[in-house]
Amino acid sequence: MALTEIFMIRHGETNWNKEKRIQGKTDIPLNETGKSQAEICCAAAKQFKPTVLVTSPLARARVTAEIINQNLKLPLHKMSAFVERSYGDAEGMTIEERNHFFPDRDAIPNVEPFEELKRRGMKGLEEICKKYPDERVLIVSHGALINALLSVISKGELGTGVTFLENTSITKFAFENGEWRVVDYNNTAHLATVNE
Repeated sequence: MALTEIFMIRHGETNWNKEKRIQGKTDIPLNETGKSQAEICCAAAKQFKPTVLVTSPLARARVTAEIINQNLKLPLHKMSAFVERSYGDAEGMTIEERNHFFPDRDAIPNVEPFEELKRRGMKGLEEICKKYPDERVLIVSHGALINALLSVISKGELGTGVTFLENTSITKFAFENGEWRVVDYNNTAHLATVNE
């Protein structure tokens, strides 16, 4: 049976990450730290010998993928399945402001429901496995989306509400014999120098 390995990288840092602002689908660029993190991620990504490179179309993920791809030189596929969760009217707010104005996170106007986020992300992974069986796929995406996938695949042991994912951390999933498993998550060993 085919073994598909998925390496999911959270995009590099943005100023809104630094200010603890909710980004969601708002298209915020990487800051200088984010670019450095992506540069360092290059070497780590190369070790996995990926055969396919996929990115969320949002700039912070796409530019992270482009920087990582300087070494890999793979065709870059954009997939909207891997964009960040929409936080609706809370986008642009700090976490503190969001908690003040919307204490019930599920009641934020125009927020993408959590079940829909999980469904969209898993559908994206299934599409990848159909299209690239037996390959090593690198996907540059976003914290909430990767955490939602961790929630589904670990049956709630990891992911949303449990796990915080650092910028350019690497989470690895494997799909084999029709079963998903978490191999590793929030791996930041490669970032020791930039985070000192």
